[in-house]
Amino acid sequence: ENIAFRYRQDDAFALSELSFEIPPGSIFGLVGRSGSGKSTVTRLTQGLYPVQQGLIRIGGHDVRELDLNHLRRSVGVVLQDNFLFRGTVRENIAAAKPDATFEQVVEAAKLAGAVEFIEQLPRGYDTLIEEGAENFSGGQRQRLSIARALVTDPKILILDEATSALDPESEAIVKRSIKGIASGRTVIIVSHRLSMLTDADAILVIERGRLVDVGPHSQLVSRCTTYRHLWNQQTKLAG
Repeated sequence: ENIAFRYRQDDAFALSELSFEIPPGSIFGLVGRSGSGKSTVTRLTQGLYPVQQGLIRIGGHDVRELDLNHLRRSVGVVLQDNFLFRGTVRENIAAAKPDATFEQVVEAAKLAGAVEFIEQLPRGYDTLIEEGAENFSGGQRQRLSIARALVTDPKILILDEATSALDPESEAIVKRSIKGIASGRTVIIVSHRLSMLTDADAILVIERGRLVDVGPHSQLVSRCTTYRHLWNQQTKLAG
């Protein structure tokens, strides 16, 4: 509600007078040009920084009154580049929850759309991930990262440009998985690839830290000049 935020006192505001609501259990997109404030929104959602003005509520509670450790356990985050360490597939998925049962690891892999390729590996979940995970494709690495974020069963999952480096096939697999992932949790997707967001319940369009418009893809294409311009640019490139 009416958020204003800057990283340093002498910086320009990264967000100004920004107000919006994300319904629990929804798939919510964040769109804007580079530097518009998308990732700042996700960082504030995680409680990584205090806001200088306004109020952030999660589940009806002011984030300033929430225990930070509890808040961060409730939020899973997948970035564009995620570190997979030398160890088994199972160990990497369970890294965020070392006491996870095998069933919980498999369930997280299913939600992330990773089960199919894991079960085709020579040793399945006991297959060794090499240094730098070079024995896995970019799409496979990202689905393992999503599974790792899901194994803790977070109430909020943030995908911050998590699909931006994926090939079209891998992106399509992740996109198909989103609805299952969103069951019982809120999913926030930051993506410059608007094709990832066409099925989102709502998309927030930000420009220079300010709200431009919010609504589903079909509405934004027809009424929001900024969104339509981005969409037309990408569909021309794809064509």
